[in-house]
Amino acid sequence: MTTIQPGPARSWSRRANAIWDAVAYHLSPPGLLVGAIFFALSLTPSLLPRTELVQGGLSGGCFAVGYGLGNLAHWLWGFLGLKVPPGRITRALGAMAGLACLALVLVALSYANTWQNSVRSVMGMTPVDQSQPLVIASMALPVAAGLLILGKLLVTLIRLVWHWLMPHLPRRAAFVLATALVVALVSILVNNLFLRTALRAADNFYERLDALVSTEAEPPPHWYQTGSAASLIDWDTIGRDSRVYVQSGPDAAAIEALTGRPAMEPLRTYVGLRSAPTAEARAALALAELRRIGAFDRSVLVLVMPVGTGWVDPAAIDTLEYLHGGDVASVAVQYSYLTSVLSLWIEPELGTETAQALFNAVYGYWTQLPQDDRPRLYLHGLSLGALASQNSTTVYDVLADPFDGALWVGPPFPSPIWSRVTQNRQPGSPAWLPRFGNSSAIRFMNQSGAAGWEGLNWGPMRIVFLQYASDPIVFFSFDADWRRPAWFDEPRGPDVSPALNWYPLVTFLQLALDAALAQTPPVGYGHVYAPADYIDAWTAVTQPQGWTPTALDALKQAINPDDYAVSASDPRHH
Repeated sequence: MTTIQPGPARSWSRRANAIWDAVAYHLSPPGLLVGAIFFALSLTPSLLPRTELVQGGLSGGCFAVGYGLGNLAHWLWGFLGLKVPPGRITRALGAMAGLACLALVLVALSYANTWQNSVRSVMGMTPVDQSQPLVIASMALPVAAGLLILGKLLVTLIRLVWHWLMPHLPRRAAFVLATALVVALVSILVNNLFLRTALRAADNFYERLDALVSTEAEPPPHWYQTGSAASLIDWDTIGRDSRVYVQSGPDAAAIEALTGRPAMEPLRTYVGLRSAPTAEARAALALAELRRIGAFDRSVLVLVMPVGTGWVDPAAIDTLEYLHGGDVASVAVQYSYLTSVLSLWIEPELGTETAQALFNAVYGYWTQLPQDDRPRLYLHGLSLGALASQNSTTVYDVLADPFDGALWVGPPFPSPIWSRVTQNRQPGSPAWLPRFGNSSAIRFMNQSGAAGWEGLNWGPMRIVFLQYASDPIVFFSFDADWRRPAWFDEPRGPDVSPALNWYPLVTFLQLALDAALAQTPPVGYGHVYAPADYIDAWTAVTQPQGWTPTALDALKQAINPDDYAVSASDPRHH
């Protein structure tokens, strides 16, 4: 009997099918297709510009997420016993999907520079390098591979538990239980072992960083300065950011030189976490120090809530002191060592507790003073400090004797007052610059200053939210993964790319990364607020006397925003 040997073409076809079956066993064609779509969408613009390495990490992560979703759908199809095409058709469809994935990735990479430059152009930044797509692909590949390997290990663990349970339970019930057990085990390990250990390490690191100051640093010499020989606050109990706030501001001579007007020495008070054991004790110490230095004899008194680490934006306080010729007293109380993101996640109540204690102490004393012989009282906070400051009191508690106003800058998306006002804005006003009610109490401001406020009258209390449309700390939201945020509607903010679009889940991942990198854009964009915009905001809130529009423009020109860029980009601050 003669055996018929397969021809070369048939032999090649069998080898190709075997190779494809092996690849398909380890890599899901639907997963690859969805992953490629996610990769392509991740290259589209978001709120902030991204470097090649950051973009590569994001794109690799998005590919892994998309692959996981596509692979899950592929597996569910078979798990539910649904029909699949014959093997030859399946292989052909898989090959077509692979080619489509490759084409989609290449086309998206070819547009990557255009998309990134659309963000950079609205922020006045130089275009990206032409080699950026290659760097993105080089970075995305290992990130995606690493995440896929982790996912594969997780799936393997679920299968091991599943096979162990199948002799004791129905097949599908065993799978559900195996998945729940593995997810619970991984969650416990991540939360209780890795995450808590990392958070403890972060807390210890930032506490030591707060106390790490130059051994040559001496207490300030002037009696009115925090930490001086006459101060009630020990110099050794306030850290690096506290000392910057106390010592770095302009003195009377610097204010006079810049503005050409007579000035007095500004008063800055700071109470650190180590200055007293509780929030109430720190607030009482702050009030005692304010009384000691004569803060209630000034025209303006500001209660400042710092960001998580205790940092206060120099641009915010410097500009206020320039506008009022130094006739300003300000006080800040630290509530955390952690950055704002970690503090908001781990201990969000601490900022509120401190803000309420400080407000109650100072407001209680302030209301006992004659109304015609006391300073105007204002609240201020940036980022997490703005959130804490909003929680410091309610309007019902101050109706009988309201404070004069507040400037809240870059309020985080969970901010209660900001959220309610934005959601109940006037119809037709954009979410990134809303109008609320008759605009007599609360107004919003961005780089355009007070434009559009013509004909609007203020009431007795003036509250201004200063926010940029490109600030992801303000406009991030957890439901952006499945719901299109209102700030995507036209018209767009002036500092937002016109090519920005919303895509389910991918946009959420982009915004999450933007929030982590909110301090990286130039001054005047993202979460880095410019001195010129602080000047407009403080002018609206505190009504400094004797400033014409021409004089205000001259002040803005005299202050170099680059002087504040270094401190704004310090990762400790947020």
